[in-house]
Amino acid sequence: MTTSLLSAEALDANEQRLLDVCDELMPDTLALTSDLVREYSVLGAETGVLQVMEQHLLGMGLTVERVPLPDSPPGAADDRYNLVSVINGTSNRPHLIFNGHLDVVPAEPVSMWTRSPWEPWQQDGWLYGRGAGDMKAGIAAMVTAVTAMQRAGFDIRFPLTLQTVIEEECTGHGALACLARDGRGDFALIPEPFGATLTTAQVGTLWFKVTLEGVPAHVLDTSAGSNAIEAIQAVIAPLKALEAELNAGREAPYDAVEHPFNLNIGRIEGGNWASSVPCHATLEGRIGFPPGVAAEEIMDKVRQCVDAAREGMGSGISAPEVSFHGFRSEGHQVNLDHPGVALLADCHRALTGEALPSVALTCTTDLRALNRYGISGTCYGPVAERIHGVDERVDIASIRHTLRAYALFLYRWGQAADGVA
Repeated sequence: MTTSLLSAEALDANEQRLLDVCDELMPDTLALTSDLVREYSVLGAETGVLQVMEQHLLGMGLTVERVPLPDSPPGAADDRYNLVSVINGTSNRPHLIFNGHLDVVPAEPVSMWTRSPWEPWQQDGWLYGRGAGDMKAGIAAMVTAVTAMQRAGFDIRFPLTLQTVIEEECTGHGALACLARDGRGDFALIPEPFGATLTTAQVGTLWFKVTLEGVPAHVLDTSAGSNAIEAIQAVIAPLKALEAELNAGREAPYDAVEHPFNLNIGRIEGGNWASSVPCHATLEGRIGFPPGVAAEEIMDKVRQCVDAAREGMGSGISAPEVSFHGFRSEGHQVNLDHPGVALLADCHRALTGEALPSVALTCTTDLRALNRYGISGTCYGPVAERIHGVDERVDIASIRHTLRAYALFLYRWGQAADGVA
């Protein structure tokens, strides 16, 4: 795509008609969001939401391909896969990707929710439910933007790939599988729920697991045993020191973020009986780190933390074992010179009258997979609160804005691809 993109001046008659169609389609957008939220779609249980999404894409008149996860066992593709719809795949015009994830994190404890997390409800301008913000509303907006183009009578003459994927919350294998199928693309938009902002960077992320064994004993004499649960907690202090080290001397764009590289001890498990000294324990955690730092370097530092904690664990405790699972992804910075970024800024200004704000994420998204394939992109989506928490919700007005922004982006991308200045 040329660097001479459309101006952000007032909307023309075609664009205004397109936005009017978007407004007409808002009830459909909310209905699709609710249908997706109703489907329980945590890791390993995504079949229902995939079926709903597939039927919706087919109803739009699109072809749909099921793309299995990497190294799927025979038959697994029948239950766990990603969905890809391609429009004008053979065109040599600039190729655009819309990507979103359908998987969600668990909602437990469900008892803390105001209502069932799997039965969406609306209140005071918000739509509630697990995954409503992260990120089923964004997916509904991005695919409805395509419907808006169709309904307004505007052909999509450039290649457009819609990717709706799973395993974004734990591995990124869904997006990687789609890109392994076809790694082409010039720019990508992901409607993650960080609001109408330009994502400029995201952190690297590493998941790790520490396991060790102690010595079991009856509680009548706990000194006869070695408590594995108590021992494993000794690794937390060195890991917190690593977290502090990573956050010291931060470089741009994270120098403007107070504490971007976060350690989370997410799970501790051990023992098998309240009246027995526990002889095994497992600790699982996640740590973020800066762009430009190799994942292998952080893996080595985690191992060093565990080694440093070994001395304080006392006698009878086995040498801790460290393993790495799930995320092992490096951070990156978005190419802000890409013309797609300028086009997004123009669309934002045309809709809001304001400059496009930006944010450096302290988490990771499927941008990491696109970046690995050399595809520039960014996140821009609805406003959500309490994602991964209780009573997750998404602002309905922000869903409307996301729908309009994606539709306008589609129209202007097409105009630029056609050489219309």
